Amino acid sequence: MPAARYKRVLLKLSGEALMGDLAFGISQEMLAYVAEEIQSIYELGVELAVVVGGGNIFRGVSASSHGMERTSADHMGMLATIMNSLALQDALEKGGIQTRVQTAISMHEVAEPYIRRRAARHLERGRIVIFAAGTGNPYFTTDTAAVLRAQEIHAEVLFKATKVDGLYDADPVDNPDAKLFDDITYMEVIEKQLRVMDMTAISLAMDNHLPLVVFNLKQKGNIKRVGCGEAIGTYIHN
Repeated sequence: MPAARYKRVLLKLSGEALMGDLAFGISQEMLAYVAEEIQSIYELGVELAVVVGGGNIFRGVSASSHGMERTSADHMGMLATIMNSLALQDALEKGGIQTRVQTAISMHEVAEPYIRRRAARHLERGRIVIFAAGTGNPYFTTDTAAVLRAQEIHAEVLFKATKVDGLYDADPVDNPDAKLFDDITYMEVIEKQLRVMDMTAISLAMDNHLPLVVFNLKQKGNIKRVGCGEAIGTYIHN
């Protein structure tokens, strides 16, 4: 069995990653696929935390642009991330992996409250921890929450799983000549305004020297290969 390069990792998944071929909601087939991919890196002995977005159910920024008050819209988006987190927990536990959901919005009957030291203990005991509800504050994305939680649990790296092969200088869906970056600095990402994450998340990662790997989730085995240190996708660092 190949050896893992990292001891502790935070994986960021978009809500759209759970849609599969659906236009909305959660695809059970895609959910099972994602759980299987996560299990492949977990079995290497990596301590793994996950942050899931909520865009497949509700996107606060989009709703606010259509007239909804931003704070209300963002709170609804946080609830969507909790729904995704519970679905992912169920899929992982069907595979025999102990999982805990911790939420930044208190709902004791549904999930644990986010407590940093408790999250660290879960990881040390071999449980996957899913962080839900973003930071618990409006105006902050789940990308920023992912970087924040990665710092708080002392993750060595943040994996951002996407639907493309890495970070490009343009949208590869619209521009077939878009250039894929193998290696790039956070400052270059900011200067070029590359939208791999919002600028708050990028700045927070840069200030705290947290490396980021962007790769294609839909390529089977990629999570495990990235966890073993293979040069896949885009490596973003200082």
